[in-house]
Amino acid sequence: MIDSDNDIWIIVELPGSSSINASFLALFFISKNKESQKHQITMKSTLVVWFSFLLFAFVLSVPSIEAYTEPVLDIQGEQLKAGTEYIISSAIWGAGGGDVSATNKTCPDDVIQYSLDLLQGLPVTFSPASSEDDVIRVSTDLNIKFSIKKDCDHSSVWKIQKSSNSEVHWFVTTGGEEGNPGVHTITNWFKIEKAGILGYKLVFCPEDICHCGVLCRDIGIYFENNRGRILSLSDKLSPFLVLFKKVGPLSSSIWMLKVCLALNNDGIG
Repeated sequence: MIDSDNDIWIIVELPGSSSINASFLALFFISKNKESQKHQITMKSTLVVWFSFLLFAFVLSVPSIEAYTEPVLDIQGEQLKAGTEYIISSAIWGAGGGDVSATNKTCPDDVIQYSLDLLQGLPVTFSPASSEDDVIRVSTDLNIKFSIKKDCDHSSVWKIQKSSNSEVHWFVTTGGEEGNPGVHTITNWFKIEKAGILGYKLVFCPEDICHCGVLCRDIGIYFENNRGRILSLSDKLSPFLVLFKKVGPLSSSIWMLKVCLALNNDGIG
């Protein structure tokens, strides 16, 4: 507030969206001068219109909260739940490859995609960074962990690791730490994002875990000799489009359907 001899000026700041670093200033005044008080009615009407415009612009600038809280759905249309076992499968059958697994299913190492639909993937579980919600939602940081029964010398939690291959920046492997979001676990966090009508894509972008200029990339598939189709991060790779199948009778039925279709196409049976 600025108090002059004749007028009182009031400045009101309306914060805008942080994404565009905008703010609005509304300027009001109350005249002390009796000669100018007759203009108050006109000025008040103008200020009401101006304030309404600024408020409307502020509301439009705020991103939709619903867009960030939409639950991820499995192939049955049910919400993904933390701790529940799912199989990550390619959204494209045939040439798109098969389910997600590991180079060693007993004690998982690198994260791969089977080249054939006939091979059933290794189940995973999801753990969001925020333990307050057991629903897995799009655009939220989470750990992905292979569900295995055997005790191994390293964890089955996914993480990214620097690649020695010049064509791929990073690849997805295991040995990460579950939970404890922060700079020391920055390589362990992934996101699930919508990918149009085809399903979802896996993304590495832990910008909410550490505000330190993190790497953000879609996860794609890179074929490497002797290792197969490795989940990798590179500007040259297209996003790996996926669906989620809850482990149970339905996922087994879908797998059997793929086998039958493959056998039928080969003229067997």
